[in-house]
Amino acid sequence: MRRKHLVPLMDEPAVYQIRIHGNLAETWSESLSGMAISTVPGVDSPLETKLIGELADQAALMGVLNAIHNLGFALLNVQRDNHSSLNPGSQWDDRL
Repeated sequence: MRRKHLVPLMDEPAVYQIRIHGNLAETWSESLSGMAISTVPGVDSPLETKLIGELADQAALMGVLNAIHNLGFALLNVQRDNHSSLNPGSQWDDRL
């Protein structure tokens, strides 16, 4: 039986939303662990890209973040969905 944790563990899968400044083409999805990519009007900048998807662990998250950095994009926000669900009605803040 798997025990419940109050603090997320580094080696468990989780759904993440990453927000970056600028326009990242959807063709990068496969290179970024299959994360869904969409460009939206920005909250903090004129144009932002949102990446949403499940990553195997925090090492995979760091791989995606490093790739974003290497592509020259500024990171605006990273959010972990504690419920690990991509279902409509999840707790994502639409402003992010």
